[in-house]
Amino acid sequence: MSDAAQPTAAEVRAAAEAVKTALDRHLAAVERRSGDDDPAVSEAFNQLAAAAEVYDELLYDRYDEVTPFEIPGAEELPPYAGPEEPNAISVLIRRDYAVAEPQRLLAQAQRVEAAEYDETGGSAEGAAGTVPGALGVLFGEFEPDEIASRHKEFGLEEGDSTLWVTAAEEPPEAGEWLETPFDHIDPQGVVCRFDVSAMFDDEEDGEDEDLEFVEDEDGDLEPLDTRK
Repeated sequence: MSDAAQPTAAEVRAAAEAVKTALDRHLAAVERRSGDDDPAVSEAFNQLAAAAEVYDELLYDRYDEVTPFEIPGAEELPPYAGPEEPNAISVLIRRDYAVAEPQRLLAQAQRVEAAEYDETGGSAEGAAGTVPGALGVLFGEFEPDEIASRHKEFGLEEGDSTLWVTAAEEPPEAGEWLETPFDHIDPQGVVCRFDVSAMFDDEEDGEDEDLEFVEDEDGDLEPLDTRK
């Protein structure tokens, strides 16, 4: 954005005052609410979200700074409108990892591959010789939950993750969603959602920081007891 198009300091200040006013209105609506679905609370929530979004944009444009919080908009988290007694649910999970130690990843995949071919009496084809191949070997051998609990052993570093539970009247036909598993999600059918992100971490766990790992005879990581 050019200097001429940048908001003025007064405009940023006015947007900040609008957020303060919206906060007061939201709190007042919550204190007076008549039930869980009070429309006055919903309206105050939306007004607060809109005011915060405007302030955040102006703050960034003027000072290249952002607010430390995000208020989700009504369109992002609509009220649940699925079946009252769902006969089926879908659990949608995404976990992000960074390949922090490629050599460890390759070594673990090669162990799996070697053990598999030893059992069958065949010879290894070298699928674990590249990072994509190693990932295919490991995710083919281990359940995603096991990889999540042992990610350091596989040279991976946890990133953000999210889990959505969606409701449906009936389970889908076998195989009908496999080619596009995440394309047809109705946001109003989301029963609950759980997010894990480094951006939410306000405090660090000192015990985790002090925890060290060593390799056992099989090359797996084990926690090292550093207590004296």
